[in-house]
Amino acid sequence: MDLTMIAKALAIGIGSIMPAYAIGKIGAKAMESIGRNPEAAGKILVPMLLAAAFVEAVAIYALVIAFSIK
Repeated sequence: MDLTMIAKALAIGIGSIMPAYAIGKIGAKAMESIGRNPEAAGKILVPMLLAAAFVEAVAIYALVIAFSIK
């Protein structure tokens, strides 16, 4: 088995675990906040989406690193 394929799989696998957890946590806390204060949904949505975009960028960096392993 080629070790570079194992390295690529580990890079994307490990590099996507925490972003997936973080996006779930962001969504859960946003829904909890909206449940407690429904009038603030508009104020919560934009920061939630912005935080999710930053977290998603980390996962994309892991994908780029996985593709760059030769």
